Amino acid sequence: MKRKIKEIIVVEGKHDTQRLQQYFECDTIETHGKSLDPEILERIEAAQKTRGIIVFTDPDSPGEYIRRTIQQRVPQAKHAFIEKEKAKTSKKVGIEHASMSDLWNSLERCVSFTNTDPSLSWEEFIDFGLVGNKEKRNKVCQEVGIGICNAKTCFKRLRAMNIDPAKLAQILKEEQS
Repeated sequence: MKRKIKEIIVVEGKHDTQRLQQYFECDTIETHGKSLDPEILERIEAAQKTRGIIVFTDPDSPGEYIRRTIQQRVPQAKHAFIEKEKAKTSKKVGIEHASMSDLWNSLERCVSFTNTDPSLSWEEFIDFGLVGNKEKRNKVCQEVGIGICNAKTCFKRLRAMNIDPAKLAQILKEEQS
């Protein structure tokens, strides 16, 4: 029996939809690439109001562009991330290449970026060694499920998730264990 996903999943294309519907009972909205037609954005907004949405784009720069555009328009959207290594073939990257368990793990760890209170300062972020240390930052990103990203994006996403210095210290401590 397929697991049912309540929210509508926003994906890039029909192959993503086919892969997800192969394993899950779900509905999708396809963006058809990064052009993001105004009609598609209106459908995404309407879907958020009725059932909620999960943005689940490819772990590449076009996918990140789509994610940012949707986040600006629908700030309460949930986001699912998958690691590039789990969603690629020798020539292509995309969620349509991921296994059922990797897709489910990503969907299960959805995050939203709705916090507006500054929970972490840039100076604290730097003090934790997350600027200039890509490996350390990537481990934090994986631990909290926000996708691999650069320092500026990581900082914004951690703040939007209300990760404060104490929580970040705990994540880094667990990471070292």
